[in-house]
Amino acid sequence: MNFYQIFLPIATFLYLLLVFVLRSVILWKQTGVNPFVFGNTEKAHDYIGRVYKVMVLLTWVSIGIYSFYPNWYQYLMPVDYLDFEWLRISGLILLIISFLWTSLAQLQMSSSWRIGIDYEEKTKLISHGLFKYSRNPVFLGILISYLGTFLIIPNILSFSIQLVTFVTIQTQVRLEEEYLESVQGQDYLTYKSKVRRWL
Repeated sequence: MNFYQIFLPIATFLYLLLVFVLRSVILWKQTGVNPFVFGNTEKAHDYIGRVYKVMVLLTWVSIGIYSFYPNWYQYLMPVDYLDFEWLRISGLILLIISFLWTSLAQLQMSSSWRIGIDYEEKTKLISHGLFKYSRNPVFLGILISYLGTFLIIPNILSFSIQLVTFVTIQTQVRLEEEYLESVQGQDYLTYKSKVRRWL
């Protein structure tokens, strides 16, 4: 196994564990609120939640084949003209940046952080820290992580995952903006006029 075959599954596991699972458990223990608020209805919001789960599963399939079944990797249709060491190093750096950026954004959100939209509760509007520069730093961090993974293992599956995740997150962000406008009113509109969606 090469360095990336070892690094990628470990980094992805730690990213999911520390950024999503552990953070969710800590928040749940501190507030009594389950931050995972995607449901099982046919609403667009809950459908997006199911798409996220499928993308995470497919990411593990892509990484698992690359790291543990390299003889099968050809079936993922590698993009050979992107197979350069400097791109893999760039991907590694992006994954590290993504982890630090997303973790910091979650800490700054504190008890307002949710996975999905909590329609039952009005959370505090966060406009400090990274939120002074991006209205969606957590989502931006996630997109960066998928780009980093693609640069390390450029293949049709990892590209498709990145593309679907990008479209899904764009949709999720717009649903969240509608929700925040309805519950935060002028405060959110003022914030929205000062801070860009991404950077």
